[in-house]
Amino acid sequence: MSERHAAQLDSTAPVRSGEQLDLERLGDYLHAALPDVCGELAIEQFPAGHSNLTYCVRVGGEQFVLRRPPFGSKVKSAHDMGREYRILSRLHKVYPLAPEPLFYCDEEKVLGAPFYVMRRIRGIVLRNDLPPGLEMSPPDVTRLHEAFIDNLARLHAVDYEAAGLGDLGRPAGYIQRQVDGWAKRYVGSQTHDIAEMDRIIAWLQNDVPAEVAAVLIHNDYKLDNVVLDADDPTRLVGVLDWEMSTLGDPLMDLGVALSYWIDPDDPDEIQAVRWGPTTVPGSLTRQQLADRYAATTGLDVGNIAWYVAFGLFKVAVITQQIYYRFHVGKTQDERFKRFLDVTRLLARAACRTADAGKV
Repeated sequence: MSERHAAQLDSTAPVRSGEQLDLERLGDYLHAALPDVCGELAIEQFPAGHSNLTYCVRVGGEQFVLRRPPFGSKVKSAHDMGREYRILSRLHKVYPLAPEPLFYCDEEKVLGAPFYVMRRIRGIVLRNDLPPGLEMSPPDVTRLHEAFIDNLARLHAVDYEAAGLGDLGRPAGYIQRQVDGWAKRYVGSQTHDIAEMDRIIAWLQNDVPAEVAAVLIHNDYKLDNVVLDADDPTRLVGVLDWEMSTLGDPLMDLGVALSYWIDPDDPDEIQAVRWGPTTVPGSLTRQQLADRYAATTGLDVGNIAWYVAFGLFKVAVITQQIYYRFHVGKTQDERFKRFLDVTRLLARAACRTADAGKV
């Protein structure tokens, strides 16, 4: 591994207050599940996630990743560890960028909730900006962004039936169910009146497009959910966070990915919530990403603005759900205090996209 990029590897931090795990019980279970793994157990946390909790488990000289639901979550269906484990168990064999799961535990007496353990994919994960010390030329940034969108097309080309994932979801009627389902989730976690949320829900429900295909979709594909090669940061070596993956329309997956993508001319309030370095020299725009995806897959992206507006709405509901947990005292994570404002600005962005009819 390049020493020049070693400092940019995705890092861990001490476990947050209220999110500690029972080391003794975990150690007993882990050693029984992985009898060849020996050594003292130590745990840190990946601090950037906002949904399922992700921990780095060190045993001897090996490192694993443990995933469990957030404490105090109101939406249990969104944190089905058994489902996520089953998906990865089948997907990793045909799509190696998916992590390799090792075991699943549904005995809540161990950690208070179901969890699973997988091998850690070492590499660079980009957050809001390029990390200090990681220099990427404009051509490098362009290649990374091309690889990012090409990999989404690659995922959508996976033969999910052959992979044993044909029972993962119900593609027929997927888009309508998504619009109705996320509207219901918003109402269930609503804490304040947000006029733009009501408006975008009505707009989406008024003009639901027909499905164009049925593919395996990630459903939360963004730059900070991919792992980059430390020796060549333009190359993807992993894709993380499969909790919402299912069978559905590929343009819905593309729209969500583009809803996370910030262009240089976007309003300042949106610039403040970037999920990756998408405005540095060499960056592709949302439209350029959509056009490249269309050229690769042959799909028509002429109505992509609807899908991006939906993606912004969906992310707004997710941030509202996270804020709800903080609002009612189910989590002490201070990062979530500002998420009501994030919900508001995402709702405004969704309405702007709907009004403009372009991305």
